[in-house]
Amino acid sequence: MPLVLVPTARWARWVENFERSHGPTSYAVAGGALTGAADDASTLTARLPFGASYDGEAAADALAAAASTPDDWGVLLVRKGGFAMARLAGTSLGESKTGRRHVQGRTKAGGQSQQRFARRRDNQARQAYEAAADHAARILGGLRGPLVTGGDHGAVEEVLEDPRLRGVVPVPPWLAVPDPRRGVLEQAVADAQALQVEVVNA
Repeated sequence: MPLVLVPTARWARWVENFERSHGPTSYAVAGGALTGAADDASTLTARLPFGASYDGEAAADALAAAASTPDDWGVLLVRKGGFAMARLAGTSLGESKTGRRHVQGRTKAGGQSQQRFARRRDNQARQAYEAAADHAARILGGLRGPLVTGGDHGAVEEVLEDPRLRGVVPVPPWLAVPDPRRGVLEQAVADAQALQVEVVNA
């Protein structure tokens, strides 16, 4: 089911819109999340950011109040040929870095030329991940709080395999982002702090 990222400041309005569309909604707390069941049988499951567990009141307005931003946390976005990362203290942006490395696209050529092309492409991707890991070790190394990741799963895993990042703990949500640029990173920082809501429409 699709995941909706709702900033805490917009949560009350989002709930109003949900109840206007689906009818009066009863709330409960289950599995570390706030759940809602509407009159038309549509449901929602809302989770706190940074993988935090919610065990508060079974009321929509209580959820946003329980959201908090860690004192030390980060964002890491990696795709083939591009990366972006930031370390934050609460809502304050600390050091950040975006970078691009050329990685050739796929080719339709066949035979040996295709194999040569694939090897070159793999080498370029590996060099890009190594460059991202170097910057990540400098900016995110020793991170005490959570890390929100996104981009390409394989690329992020490659970077996080670096021994210098062994203690870093990735948390949801996974951010599906385009090639990481400055604007993409800024949006990712905002999305990382949002409530994560799954809706099942009846």
